[in-house]
Amino acid sequence: MSTETETPGFWKDILLRLRSWRTVDIVVAAVIGVAIGVVFWAWNILWTITAPLFVAFPPGQAVIYGMWLISGVLGGLIIRKPGAALLTAIAAASVSAVLGTQWGVMVILDGTLQGILPELVFLAFGYRRWNMGVAVLAAAVAGISPAIRDNLTYNVTWSLDLKLAYGVIVIVSAAVIAGVGARLLTTALAKSGALAPFPSARD
Repeated sequence: MSTETETPGFWKDILLRLRSWRTVDIVVAAVIGVAIGVVFWAWNILWTITAPLFVAFPPGQAVIYGMWLISGVLGGLIIRKPGAALLTAIAAASVSAVLGTQWGVMVILDGTLQGILPELVFLAFGYRRWNMGVAVLAAAVAGISPAIRDNLTYNVTWSLDLKLAYGVIVIVSAAVIAGVGARLLTTALAKSGALAPFPSARD
């Protein structure tokens, strides 16, 4: 049985949406990326200063991880075109790297991965559904990247149960902070009239 994403009409619609990018879309994606990149920079500091609070259970610090995953989800929800989540996530990560981060330029790789994953979720829904459920799913899927990569890169000395706990907490934090947070922020911006040039203004 064919799925929706296997039909020629589906891919034709995606291609049309990809070609429909406007200057305002690019500018807003950049603006969102810069603004969130500054937030990321502040979050890097928050992560460092809160580390001592979680000495007894290091994975617990992941409860605040979700903020680092909001850029791609928010960009996708606002602009609603193929590539918006990826572009916004890369922009935010790049700004964070320029401002200074303890992880160096690796944050750009992280931002790329964390932009691609929600992009795939939006693609699966044909860039047509933008409700809370889709936002939460996109954010949770974005959380898979750090849940795996951080354990392989930074948490290598942890026991398996701590690594599993970290992964679960990262994904839950992503779903709540980046998913619910981005959906609520999009709605608030729409009500304020700030999203007038976008379909998301109708939220």
